[in-house]
Amino acid sequence: MFAKINSMGLLGLNAYPVYVEIEASRGLESLDIVGLADVAVKESRERIKSAFRSSGVPFPKARLMVNLAPADVKKSGSVHDLSIAVAILSAQGLVTEKQLDKSAFIGEVSLGGEIRPVSGVLPMTLMAKSQGITEVFVPKGNAFEASVVDGIAVYGVESLSELILHLGGKALIEPMKKYEAKETDYFSDLDFADVKGQQTAKKALEIAACGGHNVLMVGAPGSGKSMLAKRMPSILPQMTFEESVETTNIHSISGILNPETPLVTKRPFRSPHHTISPAGLSGGGSVPRPGEISLAHNGLLFLDELAEFSRQTLEILRQPLEDQKVTISRVSGSITYPCSIMLIAAMNPCPCGYYGHPTKKCICSQKQVSNYLSKISGPVLDRFDIHLEVAPVEYDSLSSTVKEESSAQIRERVQRAREIQNERYKGTSVTCNARITSDIIHEVCVMTDAANDMLRGVFDRLGLSARAYDRILKVARTIADMDNSPVIDKKHIAQAVQYRSLDRKYWN
Repeated sequence: MFAKINSMGLLGLNAYPVYVEIEASRGLESLDIVGLADVAVKESRERIKSAFRSSGVPFPKARLMVNLAPADVKKSGSVHDLSIAVAILSAQGLVTEKQLDKSAFIGEVSLGGEIRPVSGVLPMTLMAKSQGITEVFVPKGNAFEASVVDGIAVYGVESLSELILHLGGKALIEPMKKYEAKETDYFSDLDFADVKGQQTAKKALEIAACGGHNVLMVGAPGSGKSMLAKRMPSILPQMTFEESVETTNIHSISGILNPETPLVTKRPFRSPHHTISPAGLSGGGSVPRPGEISLAHNGLLFLDELAEFSRQTLEILRQPLEDQKVTISRVSGSITYPCSIMLIAAMNPCPCGYYGHPTKKCICSQKQVSNYLSKISGPVLDRFDIHLEVAPVEYDSLSSTVKEESSAQIRERVQRAREIQNERYKGTSVTCNARITSDIIHEVCVMTDAANDMLRGVFDRLGLSARAYDRILKVARTIADMDNSPVIDKKHIAQAVQYRSLDRKYWN
């Protein structure tokens, strides 16, 4: 007897259809699995046999051959357990193949017959819908996540026996209700109203949030760099539905998706420790997993104590920051993860932290200062749109009782500026000013004659690179959007240029 059941596989971020084909023939009782299956898939034989016994279902006394098609694509993980179990039920005649023609089965089967959650259910459900599947059976713990996909019935299964009763029509499982996104709460206990002084730094970070620009903050210990960076999520603009789905896919395959919020609607904030390995930042492993830069996709990556990261780790950032994607190559193939991120970095100007401090004396030698700063290479430094010197807060600002501007007030301005950009780039792959491509930069960054003359003088006098020129233009475009100006004026260029001065002061 032959039967075929629909399943789904996952390779990196890309889901693909898998067809579980089974043939039952006379012979010694056995269960063989072929189709380029890894150890975890082949181990499903023992899990399924035990699950059948625990569920009170007789295992067929026949020679069972299971093929996972397409046979030339490697299958990994326990995601195919449920579909193999249903294929065996079909081979026994307990369910008909025609009955399951438009159904897909995803999940891990335990020895006791329970159906356990797996990672990556959202991208697999999206693929199932694109393949014409009308209903998908997933572990109950993943049903809320799968319900994000519109136009497909999602059934959350707790156990193998429950599924058998449903397929037999004896006790039907209720399909999961469609997920309805709730209003996102962007404001936590961390609010910009708590930050005294630092008006220049706040303004620069507001510009960065409006245009999605990368920021490097340099300052003495205790000046508030980390405090400012950790409050950035409270002023970031809303995510579009497409951005939410992209980010949720990455979190789903990484197994870090919150079961109570199946759709990521708040921009991610990732802050890895400086001891992180290059693979931890970019992604990797024998089965390549997303790294921190991909987990921060459509959100913010904060690198505190930037100079303490290893040189090799920092250099890995260069290409992903330009391409907004990272490719991990292994013998079995290459996997590409998106990483369209906003990078915020903070560092001290020297080992003791007080080089250039207005009141405290630096105890480092010039060579120590030079060696410390040289940990940040020129190419890495050039990828920061905004260079920001965070000065120590004065006593008068700290002791002031005047209420500072809240994150909610700042975020209103950020959202208005981002909506201008969304309208400008509608129908293109560009999402914000920081992502303007070279083919349209002069079309969208139109300058007045005075602004053009100023930028020409700055370019010649400072010896800027072509990348620095582009980044100044992009920052100026964001400042103009904040002023609701269709063209870039001289004052916008002047403000953007002042955010490119630290490399002359410290890295000259």
